Amino acid sequence: MKVAMIGCGKLGGPCANEMVTAGHDVVGYDVVKTDIPVFPIKDSIKEAVEGRDLIFVAVPTPHDSLYGGETPTSHLEPKDFDYSIVVEVLTELNKHCTKEQLIVLISTVLPGTVRKHLIQHATNYRFIYNPYLIAMGTVGWDMVNPEMVIIGTENGSLTGDAKILIDFYKTMMQNNPRYEVGTWDEAEAIKIFYNTFISAKIGLVNMIQDVAEKSGNINVDIVTNALAKSTDRIMGPKYMTAGMGDGGACHPRDNIALRHLAKELDLEYDLFDSIMTAREIQAKNLAKRCLANGKKITIVGKAYKPGVPYLNGSYSLLVGYYIEQLGGEVNYYDVNTQDINLREDWSEVYLIGYWEEYVSTIKFPIWATVIDPWRKITHEQHHGEIIHYGNTRLHDKNLYIVPDTIKKGLEERELNLL
Repeated sequence: MKVAMIGCGKLGGPCANEMVTAGHDVVGYDVVKTDIPVFPIKDSIKEAVEGRDLIFVAVPTPHDSLYGGETPTSHLEPKDFDYSIVVEVLTELNKHCTKEQLIVLISTVLPGTVRKHLIQHATNYRFIYNPYLIAMGTVGWDMVNPEMVIIGTENGSLTGDAKILIDFYKTMMQNNPRYEVGTWDEAEAIKIFYNTFISAKIGLVNMIQDVAEKSGNINVDIVTNALAKSTDRIMGPKYMTAGMGDGGACHPRDNIALRHLAKELDLEYDLFDSIMTAREIQAKNLAKRCLANGKKITIVGKAYKPGVPYLNGSYSLLVGYYIEQLGGEVNYYDVNTQDINLREDWSEVYLIGYWEEYVSTIKFPIWATVIDPWRKITHEQHHGEIIHYGNTRLHDKNLYIVPDTIKKGLEERELNLL
């Protein structure tokens, strides 16, 4: 098919590449001039859509920068996403497109947004809402290996435009996904509640971690592994490892936006506020645990997840925020973000923000305490004090007491520093 991708950034660019790989004729347009060798970038929307069958819109629906999740947000007034870029693009498309063309919006919006705020700008062409379930760093793979494909039409019809889009995706999907077709509003809800279910799941798992820390004699992994196997009623195994909190450009902000929706719909409760509050208190608890072992703390892993340079919604930055608020100092070490100073002569504590292969090769200074929420660091890697955050079993905890030989080395270091 002849395809146009309007918005060729972190989402649109890799997705358009997959369409090209599947054999489709793709062109793109973006306000930021990008050099993407696998498909041509046009100079205007008008030029990009001319003669195209399918036109995908992958433009941002941003929040205020204060609502990213890297700093506390639960105290802020709930806000909807900013749809101005989407409205601008849909309005421009309305000038140049016809009923022969199908426009497919893949940007995240709240339930009810298309019907209330967007469709009036899309009168001269056919329209589908089709949000993707993707993660930054694996956008292309996620697009062609989705858990499901979400398609929203005005009345939820499975025929017509929905079938055209399904047939298009079948030419490129690698995992034979299921296709979930509903109204625009249902598709909007599937996407955003999918994300907030993940946030809630992580929040609940990390609550068990907090209980382990405060109650004692609990290894959080024993509890979560048992729950992860309980697939009959409550869950599957994904997101069932306690550690750092939820992050990224989507999940925190989606929960924040759902606070806005709860208020707008007068639901009289705000579960999403509780999820975000729990996320922040869990980060503060972890900051306090770090500060109990020293004031100068290096967080290993600054990005929001392994393998990417992105800081959007970084839980490490949120923990760092609380460390500084509580009187500590923070350094970040992350090869993905080019923060490559471990500061061995400065750091008293190292916090493992995420787990990636390079973390297992780090040689931490013997005098430092390593706090590991993933419970992977062993004395084969670090000969000093290790705290497996969330594991307070007495017989396990004793394994991580600093040996006498190390204590002697620490005393000698202190004397040298004096």
